[in-house]
Amino acid sequence: MAQDGTIYPLDAPAEPNAIPLNTGGVDNQPAPETWFRQWGDPMARNISKATLTPFLPKKGKANGAAVIVAPGGGFRWLSLGNEGWEVAQALADKGIAAFVLKYRLHPTPESLDGFKESMNRTFAAATPPPSGTAAPAGPPRMDLSNQLEDAEAAYAMIVKRAAEWGVDTSRFGMIGFSAGAGLTMHSTLHSKTMQLDFIGPIYGGMGPVEVPKNAPPMFNVIASDDFLFRGQFGVVESWFKAGRPVEFHLYQNGGHGFGLGNPDRTSNRWFDAFMHWLEVNDFLVAKPAK
Repeated sequence: MAQDGTIYPLDAPAEPNAIPLNTGGVDNQPAPETWFRQWGDPMARNISKATLTPFLPKKGKANGAAVIVAPGGGFRWLSLGNEGWEVAQALADKGIAAFVLKYRLHPTPESLDGFKESMNRTFAAATPPPSGTAAPAGPPRMDLSNQLEDAEAAYAMIVKRAAEWGVDTSRFGMIGFSAGAGLTMHSTLHSKTMQLDFIGPIYGGMGPVEVPKNAPPMFNVIASDDFLFRGQFGVVESWFKAGRPVEFHLYQNGGHGFGLGNPDRTSNRWFDAFMHWLEVNDFLVAKPAK
């Protein structure tokens, strides 16, 4: 049961370290927050109250770097285990202060059956057309104002409590998975308050973007068998043409939603590559005072 794709109801787990961001609720959201399990992973939907959960390195191991971790789920659910807590713990084990952002979501049907139907429609809309046929017009762009507000509140809280949490705010980045990669990119392109030093969109959208002059270095990962790839290199090309540092890993396989990795997939080494990239770019050591 734990490893199949069936959706099972799940009691909400304890989140003792979750800190409310107090960014407000979600309009037209009558349903309460509920949890489910799929592929063995805990996931939450109908999130109306954003929180931030710190995963801090053990005493004496912290290197000062910090990362906001944004899980994915199409902005309708959050894969908090696979793309949140597990990733944050892996970062903390490497001495990086990690913070899982549980951001507000767009409403889904309250019943589990209704939610399953809505998920099927979401994935059907994301499936690429048969080879040789024109791609249909994409869905309207989502309003991400709530999610951006949550990310900005998380960033501001970490900056405010930097001394308490051992964070060097000159080595402060954000990574995200799928929709969380979209939020990472949206924050990079549109926030007027976040000054990210590096970003890591992991299996996010690959379309071209308008790159700010001061865009942070980007570490980008996707698998060639991911439905979001579709042979596109737009966002990577955009960073390159803007003259901003970019590293891109296109893996042979891994599909979508692999988190830290699935058995026997080439994409499983991305986290090691990410850590090496951070090290080479001097994000894991304190910068000398000027």
